[in-house]
Amino acid sequence: MSRLLALSIAVAAAASPCAAATVDLTVTGADGKPLANAAVFLESREARAALKPVTGIEIGQLHKQFTNPVTVVPMGSEVAFPNHDKVRHHVYSFSPIKTFELKLYNGTPSNPVLFDKSGIAVLGCNIHDNMIAWVVVVETPYYGVTGADGKAHIDNVPPGSYKLRSWQPAMVPGTPAAEQPLVVPAAGAALTLQMALGSAGTR
Repeated sequence: MSRLLALSIAVAAAASPCAAATVDLTVTGADGKPLANAAVFLESREARAALKPVTGIEIGQLHKQFTNPVTVVPMGSEVAFPNHDKVRHHVYSFSPIKTFELKLYNGTPSNPVLFDKSGIAVLGCNIHDNMIAWVVVVETPYYGVTGADGKAHIDNVPPGSYKLRSWQPAMVPGTPAAEQPLVVPAAGAALTLQMALGSAGTR
């Protein structure tokens, strides 16, 4: 980053303490096609200091599938797992960042699950082996998940220097989120990311 651009960002932030930008991201695979269910998030020391748990997060089960294939969760947040099916589910994770079991149940368990470590947790159902979903736990309030069009919008981002990280379930299992530097000016930023994918993630 040039000294002039760094100075411009600093001046803009100082002049407008409440100024915030939007980062528009388009994520594609190596073939250039839009990539859905990619988690994207912006990390920095300032972002870590602004981190707060979020309430009301749900990952439901409907038609014997998880309603959200990929959910991004700020560290310290609790997630509820409502069962909207008539059959019972047994939701679990054996991932290092969060190990838990919600044994056979209908409705919504009374205790949500606290995700208090950053990283990626893969979810399954002990009754329906085809059910799989992922929770990406981040140390930043600036994040999003791409839709079917491969697009995600991260709002209310203070101008500054960040590490842009991205992850998608089809990356090689165990691969950490990719990263690259990103300077967000006061006017916001728009960019396209091309992700290298491997075999689909497994439990």
